[in-house]
Amino acid sequence: MKIALITNSRIPSLTANSIQAMKVAQALMQLGNDLRIFAPAESDPVPESTLLSHYGLRIAPPIELIPSIKILRRYDFVIRSQVAAEKFGAELIYTWLPQSAAFALQRKDPVILEMHADVAGRMGAWWLRRFWELPGRKLMTVTNRALRNALERSAEIKFPDKSVFVAPNGVELEKYQRLPNPTEARHQLNLKENLTVGFTGHIYPGRGAELLFELAQQMPNINFLWVGGTPELVEFWRGKLTEAQMTNVTMTGFVQHEQIPLYQAASDILLMPYSRSISASSGQDIAEVINPMKMFEYMASGRAIVSADLPSIREILNEGNAVLCEPGDVGKWKVEIEKLLANESDRFALGAQARKDVERFTWVEREKHVMNFFQADDMKE
Repeated sequence: MKIALITNSRIPSLTANSIQAMKVAQALMQLGNDLRIFAPAESDPVPESTLLSHYGLRIAPPIELIPSIKILRRYDFVIRSQVAAEKFGAELIYTWLPQSAAFALQRKDPVILEMHADVAGRMGAWWLRRFWELPGRKLMTVTNRALRNALERSAEIKFPDKSVFVAPNGVELEKYQRLPNPTEARHQLNLKENLTVGFTGHIYPGRGAELLFELAQQMPNINFLWVGGTPELVEFWRGKLTEAQMTNVTMTGFVQHEQIPLYQAASDILLMPYSRSISASSGQDIAEVINPMKMFEYMASGRAIVSADLPSIREILNEGNAVLCEPGDVGKWKVEIEKLLANESDRFALGAQARKDVERFTWVEREKHVMNFFQADDMKE
């Protein structure tokens, strides 16, 4: 099938939305589809080799950058990308924008709309309602049941079950084959040799940087490994660490996505220290509906996970494959981490169960299920 992927994410960038779109594109290509990504022209085109290394891809999807005028709030991008998609000969519009999905339905095109967060404001809700009001062949995917509930609440409508599919994020399991043990991984990365507690990903507000800092301060004999973050936030937290004279934290800043599995393997325990309020790169609070890609990466690494106990997280994690703690309760987190560090067999058991549970959450399997659901006879009008 010829598929036009329409995203408002900047490519390349460090945002989760950008990474997710590229993983979806690769998976659809691996399933034999002919596709093209249409994205805003916010930067110069980058060579294929840069895309492959930046996103850790094996296949780089073709990208067409569409110019837009900022004051028009992307509406011109929606129209121009739709025109470009039709010129490409797209048989399906696959988009992350309700505006784009609604416009495509007006043009009588089949549509898959991916939603990863609640809509913002009255206009966001209006566009989502418009998507559902328009006739046509359509499907909306959500990353968890919590998001479906939130979207129905915002749009003030009940979505038809036959047109909504729960599709959690995924992982490329092949990147997690034959990982070294923590000691060997630390040796390969020239990290300190000691029990290590790790964290990978952004450190926007609500992502747990404050909790990580307090835990490291209270556990000076344990190494803490922070991987990722914007240069500004990394510089801020390095300053805080220097001020507190803490030497047991290694902050790497950004590393290529291809290296993330080895950094995760270098940890004995991996943390997801979310709070009750989590800011996305857009500033939106996504705590109610979060479905982090790193959760599936952590599971694939086979390391013990200690995570904030949030309802959306519990759709994937449970007491059999992770330790779940009250968000922000430093004392509880410290106790649970120390218990795991003192018991290698418990760490191994949790990691092994998580690795087994994640096997059904690959990007290719995800997109296969999405496309099969979309193409089922009862979806056709």
